[in-house]
Amino acid sequence: MDETIRIFLADDHAVVLRGLQALIGTEPDMEVVGTANNGRSAVTGVSNTQPDVVILDLEMPHMTGLEAIEPIKAAHPPVKILIVTSFSDDEHVFTAIKRGALGYLLKDASPEELLRAIRDVHAEKTTLHPDIALKLIRELKGQPQNAPDSDIEPLTEREIEVLQLIARGWSNQQIATHLVISERTVRTHISNILGKLHLANRTQAALYAMREGLARLDDGA
Repeated sequence: MDETIRIFLADDHAVVLRGLQALIGTEPDMEVVGTANNGRSAVTGVSNTQPDVVILDLEMPHMTGLEAIEPIKAAHPPVKILIVTSFSDDEHVFTAIKRGALGYLLKDASPEELLRAIRDVHAEKTTLHPDIALKLIRELKGQPQNAPDSDIEPLTEREIEVLQLIARGWSNQQIATHLVISERTVRTHISNILGKLHLANRTQAALYAMREGLARLDDGA
């Protein structure tokens, strides 16, 4: 039997929370393990329930979604954060990804898009609408490097291959099958890539690959 994806929902609109719960409740491989209507409660709830995925709104009382990302990750590092919000401005998008969100979806997304995004984030796939990815690339181009070039170690040929596949949205399992290596080896390569490039997560790695011309938004799986 496939693993059930344990999901925590955080949104200050009761109608949105109920709608998300109802939608997720139709999926046999998903389960809502907790909800919160503010960022502070989300941090506590995630710590208590240890979910696989957190669906997080950005504008909430007491503590915003942006403010909650880092303590959520600190409380439960393996959790994957999917932002689902009405805000698409550059500042919100870039800050959310920089702080550790793996996916960013707008609330006008279809139910099918949301369910696919949950599964993609759970599988550690890059989950960004092309418009959002373009905003991030533009922002990254205007930002200084996280570290001077002299502090960035060059990637090996195999690490570049893995980076290009990350940028195409492939999961660790897909990368392992394509390169005929183990998933453990893929994880090691990704860890090395993030360390060498001074990046926080695979979404940032994918954006780095696009910015450096190693991948394109229209690359398919």
